[in-house]
Amino acid sequence: MNLEAEEKKYRLRSPKSFELFERAKQVMAGGVSHNLRYHYPYPLHIAKAKGSRFLDVDGNEYVDFWMGHYLQILGHTPEPVISAIANQVEAGLQWGIVHKLQIELAELVQQLIPSAQKVRFCCSGTEAVIYARRLARAYTGRHKFLKMEGSWHGAGTHSATIDNPGLSNSRQGGSCHDAVQNTLMSRFNDTQMVVDQIRRNANTLAAVMIEPILGEGGFIPADKRFLEVIREETRKIGALLIFDEIITGFRVGLGGAQEFYDVMPDITTLGKILGGGMPIGAITGRADILELCSPTTDLPKEKRTLIGGGTFSCAPLSMVAGLAMLNYLQKNAAEIYPALNKTGNWVRAEIERIFTLFGIPVKCTGFGSLFMTHFPKGSLQEVKDSRALQMDCDIEKREKELRLRLLNKGVYVMHGGGALSMAHTHEDLRSFLEKIKEVAEEMADIHLVKPIPSSLESIFSGAL
Repeated sequence: MNLEAEEKKYRLRSPKSFELFERAKQVMAGGVSHNLRYHYPYPLHIAKAKGSRFLDVDGNEYVDFWMGHYLQILGHTPEPVISAIANQVEAGLQWGIVHKLQIELAELVQQLIPSAQKVRFCCSGTEAVIYARRLARAYTGRHKFLKMEGSWHGAGTHSATIDNPGLSNSRQGGSCHDAVQNTLMSRFNDTQMVVDQIRRNANTLAAVMIEPILGEGGFIPADKRFLEVIREETRKIGALLIFDEIITGFRVGLGGAQEFYDVMPDITTLGKILGGGMPIGAITGRADILELCSPTTDLPKEKRTLIGGGTFSCAPLSMVAGLAMLNYLQKNAAEIYPALNKTGNWVRAEIERIFTLFGIPVKCTGFGSLFMTHFPKGSLQEVKDSRALQMDCDIEKREKELRLRLLNKGVYVMHGGGALSMAHTHEDLRSFLEKIKEVAEEMADIHLVKPIPSSLESIFSGAL
């Protein structure tokens, strides 16, 4: 893979980003505080964003599909959220004292998320997962957790163990023996494997934690029966079912993936869209489980647990931003979700079609407004789990070549895709697909594959 020419273009168009990266490396490990934000040959530095686009520090404009870690469902700086924050600023940035806004947002979460009986806010999705696990251990008196290949539940030691090679060895990566011993893994959508794992560990399993739609693992949706069986089996043995809906909550629908599948977990973790662009996390679910952390519970001390929330839990700016976002989504749900789902289906199909016309095999996975592009090394048919994507696809071609070529054309993606928003116009998407065509043509030439003769007009297979 020869990317010298593309790297040269990138360096010529982003000298200020390079200067900032060199400066950042002097004070930050690797020049970043989140490894996903590094990309080859050095990360782009953003200056400002609005709607579907952002400007970098060199003045280059990009159509953005990363959308702030998939959370900007209305686009960058949406007016309802910006107005709500501006009105709150004078009243206070952070109080550390209970207030009405946190009640209003909790009531709205309770109204929208089907399984939400009680809610507790924290500061991030990672923190929410840590607390969900602690609640499950306290409620069941057990310590093992089962999770799926290709899932991502934040950077907590126990959450990131096993599937992350750097954290799998108790002597490496800051992990620990307890995390390794108490973490089980199963294949996503492999019903028999999950059933076997649950039954084999019936006396020690605290919970099954699952993203109903895999996030980093390819935005692959679960089979409904797969989730139903997990629900049935966990009930039989007295273990809990935890849905990680940090990405899917309020994105695949107002009630998240659990509403779509009609499968009710015991605990749900939320974040991203919930905060309207401000930092937030939340644990919600059955009242009897959430009450384990209540300061007013009548439960004996040995049955209680402590989950913090952090200094900035229920920060008023996060609460008002979340209220503005969820209220807007609720009022406009009939327009927003059908539009995003239709657009997502169209974009995924067109990406596959365009690369195929140029002789390059591509699989674009996703669900609703989420999409991710993969380059299979051989034939790849239906994708039911993340293993084929990780083992049988060219990750470097996606993460280096596709990304760098698109950056040089003014398109910012994550894992070859991202999240669509209501700010992405039809013109944005047609322009994006035109850039995909240019990239496919370049890659066909570089990799010496034979394209199928076609005009640009035949690339677009139908109206959005």
